[in-house]
Amino acid sequence: MKTLHSEAAMQVEQIDAYESLVQFLYRAPIGLVQTDLAGTVEMLNPMASNLLMPLASNGGLDNLFAVFEQIAPEVKALVDGFDQPSGVVCDALRVPLGAGQHAPGAPQVLSISLMKLDTQRLMAAITDATLEMQREQENLRRRLRSAARTDALTRLPNRAAASERLQHLLDRGVTREAGETQFALLFLNCDRFRQINDTLGQGVGDRLLIAVGDSLLTTLADRMRAGGLPANGRVDPAAGGTGLVARVGGDEFVVLLDGLLHSDEAERLALRLLDTLARPHTIDGHDIACRASVGVFWSGAVGTGGNADEALRDASIAMIEAKRAGGARHVMFEASMRERAARRADIEAQLRTALNEEQLFVMYQPVVGLSADGTIDHSAGVEALVRWQHPTRGLVPPFDFIGIAEECGLIDQIGDFVLERACTDFMRWRAQLGDHAPRLMAVNLSRAQLAQPDWTAKVARILEKTAMPAAGLQLEVTESLAAQDEHIQLRLHELKALGIKLALDDFGTGYSSLSSLHLLPVDTVKIDRSFVSKADTSHHHRVLIEATVKVAQSLGMNTVAEGIETAGQLDAVRAQSCAKGQGYFFSRPLVSQALVDWIGAQQGSALPA
Repeated sequence: MKTLHSEAAMQVEQIDAYESLVQFLYRAPIGLVQTDLAGTVEMLNPMASNLLMPLASNGGLDNLFAVFEQIAPEVKALVDGFDQPSGVVCDALRVPLGAGQHAPGAPQVLSISLMKLDTQRLMAAITDATLEMQREQENLRRRLRSAARTDALTRLPNRAAASERLQHLLDRGVTREAGETQFALLFLNCDRFRQINDTLGQGVGDRLLIAVGDSLLTTLADRMRAGGLPANGRVDPAAGGTGLVARVGGDEFVVLLDGLLHSDEAERLALRLLDTLARPHTIDGHDIACRASVGVFWSGAVGTGGNADEALRDASIAMIEAKRAGGARHVMFEASMRERAARRADIEAQLRTALNEEQLFVMYQPVVGLSADGTIDHSAGVEALVRWQHPTRGLVPPFDFIGIAEECGLIDQIGDFVLERACTDFMRWRAQLGDHAPRLMAVNLSRAQLAQPDWTAKVARILEKTAMPAAGLQLEVTESLAAQDEHIQLRLHELKALGIKLALDDFGTGYSSLSSLHLLPVDTVKIDRSFVSKADTSHHHRVLIEATVKVAQSLGMNTVAEGIETAGQLDAVRAQSCAKGQGYFFSRPLVSQALVDWIGAQQGSALPA
């Protein structure tokens, strides 16, 4: 009896466990379906029926593959291709149902997992993945929004993020009362970054930009802590922080600091940033100091409200003024700068048109040979000088556009044009004048041209194209340019290797000295007109000219006295044994044909009065 009672109790327990399992499967929030290998449904729970019934074309759930035929036909193919006796056929396959296949509020995406239980049966687990998909999409949108506001290289906020935070501060200024704090916007551009990129490579340049961003961030955080402001570093502009460092362009950064009372606080921050950037960064074994030009926009000086893009523009205008003043300094924005910037922008646009429409042309100023016996060699050479014939303004002086061309990157195109045109004219004179043609063509070079990695090869191509002999070309660089930059000196050595002559222009106004003249790969020293203009009245200036000539001669270099305008100046430089002279006393710059006529007129003629 005891045994029968125990067996009955076990049967009851098994029935209870089975019923519990059935209840569990019945109430499970997951759709469960058991089928044979052909997809014929053997069992399914209510959740499976709820999820699949809207998909059944005829309202029946006899075959799972038939239900999936429209939305997931690949399920049957996966089963047919699964040759294992058991295992997972597919896991969490996402299936969008389509707008026409569900009522409002019904599932939009199903997740299907399919397992082969044995050689005869399949088990499918089906869930509503709509909310999960929506969360994933929202997370993706959030990441994309964050990426759209973050600079990919430095991981700093980008221009869009800086503009948003700046606009918030400008809008807040509308309701700001007198005596409340102001903000400063500092716009930084790295000086000579292009040369670093060209000489050391873009990889080094990129790592330098990252280092610069980190330095700015550290300096701002220190300033904020010192001022009792929250120093939260990489501030999310939408989070209401008081400071921001952002990269807004290739080598351009902005620093935004709120909570200031006086503009001198902004200037002190600018000086601190400049001091930080002046310290070298060690990158791939190179110690690189990335100095910067800084424009400062002070909200208290320009009123309230305004547009973020305009504020960024004003700060960048002040930065350009700092760069024009020599760089490695800061300049406070003033409203008058807008007018100057607009004028420069207008000239830049017209200059681009001038290049396209060939409004630029070349004039030539004679360089004459000076002999101790008083004779003049009128065919010693010429210097090529660019001019701009504007259709409405007439002849535009070089000082009105050369500086702007350097700033906007057009100077290299202008320089290339001048070089090729000068070489072409030189060869035409040779054919026209024979032995009386100028023997040397001098052309000025800019920093932008010498910074081009392929500049030497470009010069070689122009020589070949025009059939210009390398020995007949003299390229001229200013003293300060040649003496300051070792990379420029390397490029000069490359040019010298082509057989081209090199001249040091404006000597006496730059950074080199007579003692370092031997370090420069030049053939000719051109004594600046500021010395020549006083050569006949100042003993001091005559001594300087004499010393320059003697040192140059000892190094095998020629000398040219620039800016000779009177007979007294000519006599003074000739007395100091200058080899050549140039200036209005001999001739003003001439167009090509006028130069030919001038040379013809000078043959056997007396010295011009």
